[in-house]
Amino acid sequence: MIGGLGMPELVIILVIILIIFGAGKLPEIGAGIGKGIKNFKKATKEEKIEEKKHEKIEEIKS
Repeated sequence: MIGGLGMPELVIILVIILIIFGAGKLPEIGAGIGKGIKNFKKATKEEKIEEKKHEKIEEIKS
C-alpha cells in the first residue's frame, strides 16, 4: 500500500493516465517523474550537508 492507496486504486489511476496521455507518452512521463524525484533527493541531500557544515562551524566557534 502506497500512501493509503491499494492495488485497485493504483490500477484505476494507471488506466486514467493511459486514456489521457496514451501509451506512447508514458515513457516520457516516467522519465520526467524520475528526473523530478532524482532532483528532489539531490536537493534534500545537499541541504543536509549544508546543515552539518553549519553545525560543525558553530561547534568550532564555541
